[in-house]
Amino acid sequence: MSTATTGTQAPVVNHAKRREAVFIILAGTFLVAVAQMLIKSGADRLAQSGQTGLIGTAIGILTIPPLFAGYALYAVFAVMMIYSLKHGEMSVLFPLISLGFVWVAILSVFILHEAMSPLKGAGIAIIVAGVAILGRGGSH
Repeated sequence: MSTATTGTQAPVVNHAKRREAVFIILAGTFLVAVAQMLIKSGADRLAQSGQTGLIGTAIGILTIPPLFAGYALYAVFAVMMIYSLKHGEMSVLFPLISLGFVWVAILSVFILHEAMSPLKGAGIAIIVAGVAILGRGGSH
């Protein structure tokens, strides 16, 4: 006898796990922004080192600590994303990743001393509003 069912059953929704998935992705967006700051720092060091070309860049990723750390943080984020996707809705979680752009813009002002123009501010507001609207559209 088979224990398989022939009907389609709706998956059981664990709301606590869905919330956890959202928080993990939100934390991951900040982690990705930190990774970007490290990669920028490492890229500047790579330029100063005189290594050129694709092979030189690949060697730089392995030998310049900020570059290596930045890409390692991307790997951590990938694990966080996989875990979150097991429990959350793709249509809610994936748009949250765009908040990484917001964090990068903000961190660039404070760490890299880049200017925040009104146009950049408007772009950030649009991204945040879009994520909020998409997040409200998830199933409850």
